[in-house]
Amino acid sequence: MKAIVLEAADKPLVLKEVEKPTVKPGEVLVKLKAAALNRRDYWITIGKYAGIKYPIVLGSDGAGIVYAVGDEKDNYLLDNEVIINPGYGWGDDEHFQSDDFKILGLPDNGTFAEYVKVRADQIFPKPAHLTWEQAAAIPLAGLTSYRALFVKGKAKKGDKVLITGVGSGTGAFALQWAVAAGCKVFVTSGSGDKINAARQLGASAGVNYHAQDWAGQLQHLAGGFDVIIDSALGDGFAKLPDLCNPGGRIVLFGGTAGNIPPLNGRKIFWRQLQIIGTMMGSPADFKAMVDFLNLHQVAPVIDAVFALADAEKAVAKMEHSTQFGKIVLSC
Repeated sequence: MKAIVLEAADKPLVLKEVEKPTVKPGEVLVKLKAAALNRRDYWITIGKYAGIKYPIVLGSDGAGIVYAVGDEKDNYLLDNEVIINPGYGWGDDEHFQSDDFKILGLPDNGTFAEYVKVRADQIFPKPAHLTWEQAAAIPLAGLTSYRALFVKGKAKKGDKVLITGVGSGTGAFALQWAVAAGCKVFVTSGSGDKINAARQLGASAGVNYHAQDWAGQLQHLAGGFDVIIDSALGDGFAKLPDLCNPGGRIVLFGGTAGNIPPLNGRKIFWRQLQIIGTMMGSPADFKAMVDFLNLHQVAPVIDAVFALADAEKAVAKMEHSTQFGKIVLSC
């Protein structure tokens, strides 16, 4: 089969023939129709991710058709149209992942290929209202933002929600989830075009985080927030507690702008604020996300679609963060 292979951090992604995976009992082989990029894939290509091994087929997100099963009892799954939960080995506690938790695309070969082998419990029915490209865009970013917003952030109808860096895949999903749930949503971005795109998806307003008074602008627009979803950290994070309503929750799952700066702890405990970490989500979270998506007929935002052979161009686009929504490969 054809697959996109990363042979070393200083080498480009290459399309090459590799052996088609064989499945054991409890596993299925999915013939992929589309796969999607995540920031994780970019960090791996430049050697800045824990546990990197070479060669590796990247890709955590994918959608396709069940082509083969490893056990006759799973024959009913054959030819089903599915999306793949990229996380496996979560464990028994819904509050956090186990030490055995892994993400597809490293250490195991991922979805930038014609076929991928996954556990049978990692596949879920493809939402019927979505194209293959839209379905492939859901898993990692959709799950991460769903858990951040609803499981950790406890967002509900009528809440005021702030999403920082809305142009990312997780940011765009968080916006769509929050709008569908009836929240009043505000956003930040370094791009006026992305703020305008967010408003078209239902955001009430947005500000450019390059502006010196961006936090003051948000406070003027919204007054305060019940939930803040942040994937950047960095110096700007110090202003987020000031933007929270009493009892507010700040949920974080990334650090693209650096570490958390010094914070005034007195403001945090006096106003009963919570700063909460999260990443990915459990199988129960994934099912709840798919059910929510189907109920509200949410369609993921696709920025660009590349052919599988052009994966290197797709990663280059992600490097410069020019996208709004997801970058997808057609398999």
